[in-house]
This record gives sequence, structure tokens and C-alpha cells, in this order.
Amino acid sequence: MKFIEFDTRDKKPKLYSLLAVTLAAAAAIAAIALINPPEAAGLICLTIALYCLAAVADLLYTFREQIRYNPYSYNTIFYFGFAVFAFFAFVSQTFTTVRIFGNSGYATASTVINAVLFSARNYIIISAPFLFVFCAGLCVSNFSLLRHEGKKPVNLLGIVLSLLIIAGEVFILTYDFAASGSQTEVMLHDIKVNVFCAVFLYFECMLIGTIAADAIVAKHEPEKNKDYVIVLGCGLKKDGSPTPILKGRVDRALAFVKEQEEQTGKKAIFITSGGKGTDERNSESRAMKNYLLEQGVPEDRIIEEDRSRTTYENMKYSKEIILREDPQAKIAFATTNFHVFRSGLFARRFKMRAVGMGAETKWYFWPNAAVREFAGLIINHVGKQLIILGSMIAFYTALTVIAYNL
Repeated sequence: MKFIEFDTRDKKPKLYSLLAVTLAAAAAIAAIALINPPEAAGLICLTIALYCLAAVADLLYTFREQIRYNPYSYNTIFYFGFAVFAFFAFVSQTFTTVRIFGNSGYATASTVINAVLFSARNYIIISAPFLFVFCAGLCVSNFSLLRHEGKKPVNLLGIVLSLLIIAGEVFILTYDFAASGSQTEVMLHDIKVNVFCAVFLYFECMLIGTIAADAIVAKHEPEKNKDYVIVLGCGLKKDGSPTPILKGRVDRALAFVKEQEEQTGKKAIFITSGGKGTDERNSESRAMKNYLLEQGVPEDRIIEEDRSRTTYENMKYSKEIILREDPQAKIAFATTNFHVFRSGLFARRFKMRAVGMGAETKWYFWPNAAVREFAGLIINHVGKQLIILGSMIAFYTALTVIAYNL
């Protein structure tokens, strides 16, 4: 599919067009407010609705272009997640516009401001059924994981995320309607609610964007022109042999290399990447090499990278090897489906345009692991997220104050 072609664009896409549309919409709203025709409220709301529609189109277009430039990017998540919210805002603003033009009693400044102010809150409430279904599925898979893999703290992440989402929804549905007291007290109450909604909205959009990005990169099949295929390590069995997850990664790489050779005649070299843990009999790299040798892969087509302890180091040390051998090499990497996106992020940090492929895993293992990857993505981009979150909090706080001072 052309939509998911990777690395076919050399220049990073920018949202300059959305900035231009934002400025144009702000100018149009200011002009309408200054002229103040009888239909001012409806025209302003219509302008906002059209702006939201333009934002949807721009975010989705930039999302596609970002994939063509670099699919393994925080921006990929952001663009898609907020495109979903922008579409909801467009539908909401369109409904309000129709209501204003159909009933002059709604044609007030408060109606317009509240339509924008309540956008985050309404989105969270309307999406609640979908989130509850998501949480239920996550918990079911997590309980199965605990039964099969043991009661480890890391195996509880899906349940923890589900409880946080449900608690957030319950808070919004209950605390939102509990305001009383003076106007200042009610305003402060609404500021708390709207700030909480802004934060909840941000992480919901990021979750949606992460699910979409993970699905795209995990299902992507790299072009059959690779010189090297890096296989990312993970834990070993007590006897030093690959675990089913690690074997799945090697099998995925092996299938790709065989298909490439059959279709193009090009023979790729395997880089087995993974060091030796303190509780392991041998390195992950050696275990993968032994497995490849058992499958009939010649030893001269396997390079061991046995220094790495993390995915970050997998990419760092593998690139060092490839640079010594062939600086212009075309590279792919194989890992488990839930791990492809985050692994690609690390590869791009080292300016390595490696394209990932995802190995399948057990149905109950993937959701919890995906939650762990989502948490890792959030932690790795704290600075950028604080800027966006701070902007959203400031916007909803200011709009709440304006709504109470009309």
C-alpha cells in the first residue's frame, strides 16, 4: 500500500500549513467579533468547525508524510492521535453551529466559548464506552498472562492502566457535577475539571496514536533489498537456548532473508544482537547464532554483537559493526511485534534508517507488553510532552476564566 511506504521522503514534514490556517481562523473570528453582525455567534462557531476540519486533513496528511520520512517518531503518534480528537471537535462544532442557526436563543458568546471549553470533557465522556471495552479486553489478556507467565509486577501493567483509565472516567463523571458555592469557587472547581480533562485527553490521544503507529510498523514488510538484518535479543531459557519469543524473532528474520534471496538473489547477513545477562549461561547473541546454524545458515553470514544489554545498545553496537563493514548498507531489524516501534526510535537516534519487522507472539502477551512500550515512549519524550501538556493546560485554564468573566 502506498499509504505506508517507509523512508521515501528526505525532508521532515512540518505543520506550517496548520499554523497558517490557525492564524487565518483567528483573524476571521476577530473580524466577525469586531463587526458583530446578528449571526456573529453562528459564524464564529462555523469558522471553528471548518478550522477543525482543516486540522483533521492537515494532521492526517502530515501523519502520512511523517511515515514516508520516518515512521518511528513521536510525531507519528501525535499526529494521528490528535487527528481523531480534531474530527470529534469538528462534529461537535458543526452540531453547535446548526443549533445556533436553528434557535436564536443559543446565539450567545457563552454558547460558542462553552462549545470549545467542553470539547475535551465531552470527548472523554463520549469515548468512555470504547475505553471501557478496551480496558475489559486489556484485563482479560492480563489475567491470562498472569496465569501463564506468573505473578510478576511487570505483568500487571495492563490492569494498572485499565484502573487508571476507569478512575479518570469516574472522576470526570462524578466530580464534574459536584460544584457549589460562590462564582469564584465554582470557577476554580471548573478549572480543576478542565485541566484534568486536558491531561486525560492528551494521554488518551497518545494512546490512540501509539496503537495506530504500533499496528502500522508491526505489520509492515520491509523492501527485499537489505544487506543486514539485525535480530534483537531478549531473555534465554535456563539451558541457554532461545525462549519462544526470541526464537520467534529469529524465525521472522530468517523467513525474510529466505524470501529476499528467492525473489532478488541478494543474500543478507544476520547480526545477532544481545549480551550475556548475569543469570544466563551464554550470550543471547550466541544462542541466536546457534539456532541459525541449526537452520542451515552458513557461519560466514552471521555476525555476533554480544555487548548490548538494552535495545538502545542493540542499535548502537550493531551500527558500529555495520559501519565498519559497509557504511552504505541497507538495514532491517527483527523483533517482536509490540517492540518494533520503540526499537525503530532507537535506531533513528543513531541515524540508522533500519526498517523493522514484527514477529507474532501469544495473544495474551502482546497487550501487556504494548502497555510497557507505551510507558517507555512517554518516559523517553518528557520534555516535548511537558511543552504540549503545558500549552493545553494554559489554554483550557484561560478559556475557563474567560467564560466566567463574560
